[in-house]
Amino acid sequence: MPGACLSSSLAAYASGGGCGAVAMVSSDVRLLGKNHMNSMFTGPSLWHQDMRRLYPTSSSRIRGISLRVNATWPFKGNGKEVDVNIERSEAANEDILIFFFQLDLETRIQYALNMEQYEAAQQLRNKLDEVETEIIKQREARRGSSKSEAQDKAIYLLRLRADLQKAVENENYSAAAELRDEISKLEAETLAASAKTLAYENTHYAFRLGQRVRHKKFGYRAVICGMDPVCCESSSWMEIANVDKLIQGSNQPFYQVLVDVHADPNLLVAYVAEENLLANEQPDMSRFDHPYASFLFYGMDTAGDFIPIKQLREKYNRPRHEVPADMHDEDSDSNL
Repeated sequence: MPGACLSSSLAAYASGGGCGAVAMVSSDVRLLGKNHMNSMFTGPSLWHQDMRRLYPTSSSRIRGISLRVNATWPFKGNGKEVDVNIERSEAANEDILIFFFQLDLETRIQYALNMEQYEAAQQLRNKLDEVETEIIKQREARRGSSKSEAQDKAIYLLRLRADLQKAVENENYSAAAELRDEISKLEAETLAASAKTLAYENTHYAFRLGQRVRHKKFGYRAVICGMDPVCCESSSWMEIANVDKLIQGSNQPFYQVLVDVHADPNLLVAYVAEENLLANEQPDMSRFDHPYASFLFYGMDTAGDFIPIKQLREKYNRPRHEVPADMHDEDSDSNL
């Protein structure tokens, strides 16, 4: 099954260090003979030299930071201590790793084409298609909507209406009444699902990809790297994170944020409600460190925010952000 393949791929990817993607592709897809494998995967890849930075447990740099700062800290609110790690999200972290997997596959496809290894490129492309299909299914499942499910309901609705017509023609009015009730229920569900999908598409986000923010309660600095129109985490996660105690609850945008490792080297990725985030009032040009940042962003703009790579913008269907002209003028004046 694609889901099982993807899960095993991610496990290999996360545990394989710098060559995790190589091991994953060779075992999952069984693309190449030994000679082709050696010639292809010893070439350049998106993270071939820096992959270990993705995994703090194996990174001496992150371990060094861990010795200088506390891993977690409590936040005292209403007389109770709240652990910052309640918003830690393994699902969000996995989502980012899947995205890295996609980027790596795309890079390897291009490299195979450059080396005129067309069979290898095609098999890698098949793997990428499999991964992208599974990602769409998982995203729709998390958000409670599915195009295939909607199509199935539409087909079922047509069948019910045909059965209703036959029941009326055969004067089987009790069966017709039951069919009418079932049709009404299904139409209501379809309408609700359509409204939900429309609401998702028209969601207004207060923050954008790459924007620097600060947590309203815990105070740590972070960068937006993903967003959902509503909370898409599990019910158990929402219970631990006290989502029900939020003013707007789970029906508000939630953001995947990269947490500055100098604040907490073990938190890495948090999943935060919009009401718990604050935008910076002034440009923040201070240093921000995170092992994922260089893979998700091109760098910083003149306002101190990060510039998301094209693939990240496409993933969330977000437009390119242009720094206002007056911001450039202020920077020029400050340099005079």
